[in-house]
Amino acid sequence: MQLAYIENLFSQQLINEEEYIALKEQHKQPVSLYTDLHILLYAGILLLATGLGILIYKNIDSIGHGIVVAIIALLCAGCFIYCFKKSHGFSPVKQLAINPFIDYILLLGCLLLLTLTGYLQYQYNLFGNHWGLATFIPMVLLFIAAYYFDHLGVLSLAITNLAAWLGITVTPLHILKSNDFSNIHLIYAGIILGIGLFVIAYISEKRNFKAHFSYMYRNFSVHLSYVCLLAGMFHYERFYFIWFLFSAGLTAFMWWYALHIKSYYFFVVAVLYGYIAIGYVLSRLIFVWKDETSFYAYALWFILSGIALIRVLIHYNKIIKQDAGIQQ
Repeated sequence: MQLAYIENLFSQQLINEEEYIALKEQHKQPVSLYTDLHILLYAGILLLATGLGILIYKNIDSIGHGIVVAIIALLCAGCFIYCFKKSHGFSPVKQLAINPFIDYILLLGCLLLLTLTGYLQYQYNLFGNHWGLATFIPMVLLFIAAYYFDHLGVLSLAITNLAAWLGITVTPLHILKSNDFSNIHLIYAGIILGIGLFVIAYISEKRNFKAHFSYMYRNFSVHLSYVCLLAGMFHYERFYFIWFLFSAGLTAFMWWYALHIKSYYFFVVAVLYGYIAIGYVLSRLIFVWKDETSFYAYALWFILSGIALIRVLIHYNKIIKQDAGIQQ
């Protein structure tokens, strides 16, 4: 807002003197573009990687597969060489990048690495029927890059590849070909992986080894565990109440843990997933009768539970903020 516009508002008595002084003070303060620039740069990297893929796809007949592989490999190698030359090197604690472009170039290099691996497997069947290798090798490289260059974005890619590799490893090939993602093997693998990621987060904080990575591990752990437990409830209806008990136990633990570490985000996640689980169980119990009364009871549940949910979130938001303020 320009100063002349503020003066004009005050002269026309559209704002009082107190608002006029506040706006003038705010006008003097510099505006931070840090977050906006970060978003634009990350979006640029994603658009560049997508654009290269579309360009190659539309011109594959005229370019040739060998040239495509060479171009992707050279670009990927160039990104990693640049990052190695400009980085601090490995450190067990959080470190700031010397060059602000390293993070984005590294992300581009990792995306190109995944593209190259997938292209080689699809076009040349490099790993044969060993699909796990097509995810395991880039997964290892991504974890190394994430820890060496201290990059949370690359870590998220590595964890995603870990989940894909574990799913491929424990699942029979015919299930993957038929896209049966409700298979019990995938659900069990997801729960085990969720627990494992939470343990890794705990060890990282306890040993102070990349402790700031623990949030990313914990975030993947919570969502993955809840999604798998809810999938068990939805797809295996005969034992839905057993899955619900595990989901309720996880909700109780995450409720306590979120209050313990003063994290409102994980508290909201636990409450919302728990609300979905309870709503599903009640829907099964209420609609056993299949009459008009059950419909009204279910509608009443949604209204009252929605109000209670909002009040709980507001109440604990105040508590967590107060406790965090006291600790600071």
